Amino acid sequence: MENIEKVRHSLSHILAKAVKELYPEAALGMGPATENGFYYDFDRIKIGEDDLLKIEERMREIIKEDISFVKKKKNKEEVLEIFKNEPYKLEIIEDIEKEDGNKNFTVYESGNFIDLCEGPHVKRSKEIPLKSFKLERIAGAYFKGLEKRPMLKRIYGLSFASEDELKTYLKNREEAAERDHRKWGARLDLFCFSDLVGPGFPLFTPRGTIVISELKKKIEEICENYGFQKVLTPHLAKIELYEKSGHAKKFSEELFHVSSENKHEFAIRPVLCPHQTQIYASKIRSYRDLPIRYMESEKQYRAEKPGEVKGLSRVYGITIEDGHCFCTTDQVKDEIKGIIAIIKDFYSLFDLWGNHRTCLSLRDYSHPENYIGEKEDWDLCEKILGEVAEEMDLDAERQEGEAAIYGPKIDFMFKDAMDNEIQIPTVQIDFATPKRFDLTYIDENGKEQTPIMVHRAVLGSYERFIALLLEHFNGALPFWLSPEQVRIIPVSEKFSDYAEKLCQALKKEKIRVTIDREGETLSKKIRNGEIQKIPYLLVVGEKEKKASSASVRYNGNDEGAVSFSNLIERIKKEKEL
Repeated sequence: MENIEKVRHSLSHILAKAVKELYPEAALGMGPATENGFYYDFDRIKIGEDDLLKIEERMREIIKEDISFVKKKKNKEEVLEIFKNEPYKLEIIEDIEKEDGNKNFTVYESGNFIDLCEGPHVKRSKEIPLKSFKLERIAGAYFKGLEKRPMLKRIYGLSFASEDELKTYLKNREEAAERDHRKWGARLDLFCFSDLVGPGFPLFTPRGTIVISELKKKIEEICENYGFQKVLTPHLAKIELYEKSGHAKKFSEELFHVSSENKHEFAIRPVLCPHQTQIYASKIRSYRDLPIRYMESEKQYRAEKPGEVKGLSRVYGITIEDGHCFCTTDQVKDEIKGIIAIIKDFYSLFDLWGNHRTCLSLRDYSHPENYIGEKEDWDLCEKILGEVAEEMDLDAERQEGEAAIYGPKIDFMFKDAMDNEIQIPTVQIDFATPKRFDLTYIDENGKEQTPIMVHRAVLGSYERFIALLLEHFNGALPFWLSPEQVRIIPVSEKFSDYAEKLCQALKKEKIRVTIDREGETLSKKIRNGEIQKIPYLLVVGEKEKKASSASVRYNGNDEGAVSFSNLIERIKKEKEL
């Protein structure tokens, strides 16, 4: 199908037509096409999920009627008459007139249904394959997305070019639901949430904290090899810090403010970078000191809209892996290349490197007011990043309008379990922030110069990265990252002493090991270990004790008896990978 966008948009109109026929009292909101389908908003209507099949059947009947989609121009008086009983459409008409000064309005007629719309649409409804769409769910949605406006009922639909594509999407989504990181978080006992603490603030259990700690150790180890040093900065600051950096304006609606009876007035940081500039600014710097590289894994906070908070993917308290380089113009290319090497090293650990797309994210040239800094600096930054992308054969796609407020960047796009792209690692050049904070260094001629600041994030948010890994590996984290690497299962209490001996030997090698002392059957214990995705399950009984061995199940595969000395060496090697 050449233009699925037209089909999806047309289906939103057919949905509205079907609802109005079945529920004449319904008030119409808006109904666009979406990435995988369409939706339409309604008010003054009482429906539930059980009603979707009836609406869907009526939609198919309408399609079979082969109605046409006819575009027409109407003046304001005409559209006001057409939509006189549709309060939301009347407001949209007023908005269009205010924004565009428009006196003529576009509508589409579809049989006896008419809607305010610019299109485009299919010419006739029979162009839409009858089994290529499905009504999916009902949700609440504020009119225009504003919390103070009425809550409407939004009916979502899926639409694809063919029935096979729809079935494939539904199958993939079912698999993604099974991989959902929230399920794995509970099943593996990694994190939880509390109504008393509040949504958007995950609580990591001892097992989940191991995962964060191991990720932190690994990323710090790699970054230290490239000259980064750890720093630690506070979670609060005076609002002036973020006003100077420009973040107070950018995140004005997302800032948390803190005050006390002692007249303290602070903001909880939405980003880490302004704090790190103040470490650099704490003393005089020479060109001999540069480059200076800081890294930090700490919390930042943003007041997301409540409806957007979801599992670990979108939280209020974000544990960020963040780093910044301060360098000269001559050094900046090597700094960027070093950071890209870090990104490659880290993502190769998960076999994710190569399964990505690279973007050169540039400013929106038609809206320079959206950015801070001088045009000449932006020109140079974009030139440098473009040259690095070319020299490193990154095959980076230009993406205008995707730059940060202070500079252009190179973004790396990876696929999640649902095959959706997400941007995690990024490298950004920033001339503006050092100037805003009056950062300087003394050059070889004894003159003050302004350093360049290079921002970098490798794994980004620990929360979102853990969500990605759990879904990508379907809960089976790599051995080095598994919170429980080995579980020893004695076939009865009689062999508890032997199990303890093996356990202590593994602990000496810094292996994360436990003994299953539950009073369950052997098969149930093995099943529990496999469900919890523990890499090594070691079953021990009379035969294993006599032979100083263990019966090994590795990632669900039965490998039979292995001598314990060989097993320790094998696990030690796997730990070192």
